Amino acid sequence: MARSIQDVKAKYTNRLLALPGVISVGIGKDPEGQSVIIIGLESPHPETEKKIPKTLEGYPVRVEILGTVKAL
Repeated sequence: MARSIQDVKAKYTNRLLALPGVISVGIGKDPEGQSVIIIGLESPHPETEKKIPKTLEGYPVRVEILGTVKAL
């Protein structure tokens, strides 16, 4: 049985957050409405981006540059 995107995100979140520059791991939609795992980087980080897979267990992965995140 295939894992849900939520289960896949949960499985990989700690590993992804351990990469330099990664500040978030979330779930969103692509322009066609398909679910994707979104990796948020504080700033462009080419070495980290090379280490992030294009898919995780069949789900597409998108990298977004978010800038500095501050708690409200």
